[in-house]
Amino acid sequence: MQKVIVVGGGPAGMMAAAVAAENGARVTLLEKKEQVGKKLKLTGKGRCNLTSALDGENFISGYAGNGRFLYSALNQFPNQDLISFFNKRGLATIIERGQRVFPASGRAEDVVQVLYQNMLDNGVEIICKRRVQGVEMEASRVKGIKVEGDVMPCAAAIITTGGMSYPGTGSTGDGYEWARAAGHHIIPPRPGLVPLVAEEEWVKELQGLSLKNVQASACRLDGSRINQEFGEMLFTHFGVSGPIILSMSRDIGEVLYRRQEAVRLSIDLKPALSEEKLDERLQRDLDIYSRRQFKNSLDRLLPKKLIPVIVELSAIDGNKESNQVTRAERRKLLQLLKNLEITITATRPIGEAIVTAGGVDVKEINPRTMESKLVKGLYFAGEILDVDGYTGGFNLQAAFSTGYLAGKSAAW
Repeated sequence: MQKVIVVGGGPAGMMAAAVAAENGARVTLLEKKEQVGKKLKLTGKGRCNLTSALDGENFISGYAGNGRFLYSALNQFPNQDLISFFNKRGLATIIERGQRVFPASGRAEDVVQVLYQNMLDNGVEIICKRRVQGVEMEASRVKGIKVEGDVMPCAAAIITTGGMSYPGTGSTGDGYEWARAAGHHIIPPRPGLVPLVAEEEWVKELQGLSLKNVQASACRLDGSRINQEFGEMLFTHFGVSGPIILSMSRDIGEVLYRRQEAVRLSIDLKPALSEEKLDERLQRDLDIYSRRQFKNSLDRLLPKKLIPVIVELSAIDGNKESNQVTRAERRKLLQLLKNLEITITATRPIGEAIVTAGGVDVKEINPRTMESKLVKGLYFAGEILDVDGYTGGFNLQAAFSTGYLAGKSAAW
């Protein structure tokens, strides 16, 4: 019976451990924190967006980084199998807007409990609060795992230590050093899904304001578009966040890091209206409130918190009566509503990211097994790999699928 050690008690690790044991291996899972699944409990604001209900090529398009590397893993353990896995173990799931799949209970803790119980049912030995120091190798083959001065012998090791986001949950990049020591190239880790830092001071005045049904476009300084998203965003004390910002942040971050230049973020506050229709709407509102001060005439058009900022940016005297707003001023206001520009200068730190971009170079990993091409018996799964997706359950599916494949392969 083959001895397999899994290092890291996140989604990839828990899945890998149970599958390896189910396939006949003696399995020990090592977790340095006091319990498994700490980061998983935080995902989806504590609700846990398990996966996406999209299929085929539509699913692969959910990965910004090295999605094609996942073909074998997703084929072996696709999203429908993952949903069935939880359903068969008593956890009902629901599909919400954007094809996002959540536990019907709305509790990420229930997801962790199913994974934990599945390990127990398959006889996995779970050891928490043990700090791993590296992988013991001999002649390019795994011999064991170094744990607090001792070596635990094994025929195969699966490293699922995650990236560098949410370090308080245990993801502190340890696995990168072990992979590097084994000869692997590490693509420099950086924030994947992460809030963005804005240059403009007025953004801070809008802290806490959430905007729905807006369209955000990101462009390089030369005007070429990076990406575009429609949906909900949030203003913060440092810049912007929210679903569409997080989805855009991976590509924006790549420009910020590689080109070392700022990015222009343009917000269309009224994407459902053409400029012509919006101009008609503006004229109508200004006529309705013709005797009001201009600063008090935009209540029907904008959230209250946003109005003072828009008035200031428009350079229209807020105290003048609405019927005195000139055509040129109205035109400037129109452009502002259709193109509210924000200068993005940085991402927030990697510790605040939902997922890490970068990691173990997938060119050095066999995509059909998740085994290292450099060291026999060494497997990687989950966020430690240079694979990352957009929001919507893609990153967790990647963790579960690569964990499943690594566990199955390591047991043979």
